[in-house]
Amino acid sequence: MDLSPLEIYIILHLKRANVEYAKMIMKLTNIDLEKIENAITSLEKKGLVERDSGSAIKRTRARFKRAKEVHKHHSYYHLSKEGSLLARKINEEFLENYFNSILGSNGFKFLKVLISENFDEACKHISIDCNMAREFLIKENFITPSENKTKFLRLFFSFL
Repeated sequence: MDLSPLEIYIILHLKRANVEYAKMIMKLTNIDLEKIENAITSLEKKGLVERDSGSAIKRTRARFKRAKEVHKHHSYYHLSKEGSLLARKINEEFLENYFNSILGSNGFKFLKVLISENFDEACKHISIDCNMAREFLIKENFITPSENKTKFLRLFFSFL
């Protein structure tokens, strides 16, 4: 199944949060709401995410909520059974295979170095096609066009 890094992040986020809405994911990641909504729609079509029914949600179900009960003002989403099964499989080995298939044999190693180093230093340490990696990382919101790391990069790898 083809998934984008944003879709993988949403799956992992929903695994932790249990129930969440697109605007909150946008606030956490600093990624455009339209991209978040498109990723959620894509995950819905793939059968990995479902809309949450009901008019209120209790903190016991929405783990990141502070109030005991919240009336819904947004469309909330949760993982489907298939999404939950996939979320269990997403671990370091899964991500290593995923990023190595996209960026080459050292892709995951490069990203792990990038978390603690700047882009140029990571390119010096790890043998990788840096131009292709730069394009991918900008497209997927891991770095900015000026090669600064984004909040999304840190959040994505905080799940490991």
